Amino acid sequence: MTADRKKLEDYAYVLDFMPYGHPDSKAPIHKREPLAQVIGENYFTLLEVSIRRDKNPLIGDKVYIGKEGRDVVNKIKRRLRYEDLTPTAKSELPFVLEKIVKEQEKRFVDFFNNAGPITTRLHQLELLPGIGKKLMWNILEERKKEPFKSFEDLAGRVKGLAHPEKTIVSRIIDELKDPRIKYRLFTA
Repeated sequence: MTADRKKLEDYAYVLDFMPYGHPDSKAPIHKREPLAQVIGENYFTLLEVSIRRDKNPLIGDKVYIGKEGRDVVNKIKRRLRYEDLTPTAKSELPFVLEKIVKEQEKRFVDFFNNAGPITTRLHQLELLPGIGKKLMWNILEERKKEPFKSFEDLAGRVKGLAHPEKTIVSRIIDELKDPRIKYRLFTA
């Protein structure tokens, strides 16, 4: 398996559905294909996909975008940058990301349980918005006693971290917005 194959998404979530194609398209409406802007569930890849004419996915729907047997998505058109997203996709992004993060709670709780230092002065936990040295040390002390079991457990044991899932969502959005970000925790 090549390195590229590992970064491909099999499932994505709909951020915006455009039944008449892109609003700024110059093509006549009857020639435009239905499009959706989606975000991959594993690497948070932003994509524009064409949708089968008989399908009408809703915002937040999980759709299969893998190689074989797509039922809603016709084909992947292109990769997107954050600034390419429609205003609707940008406004829905935090809600869809929170849905993904909550569905993969174990993955992100494991991040809090296993995050390590990047350099002698910088820890992975400090890359999360709102987590400074003091909060990082609190998290490290608590996880030494016992690994965190859930977001609820994490929020209950670490004072000052009321919504760990929202902290993860904020970091993912930061990584999507800034292509020059040096350390990536969650995006490809």
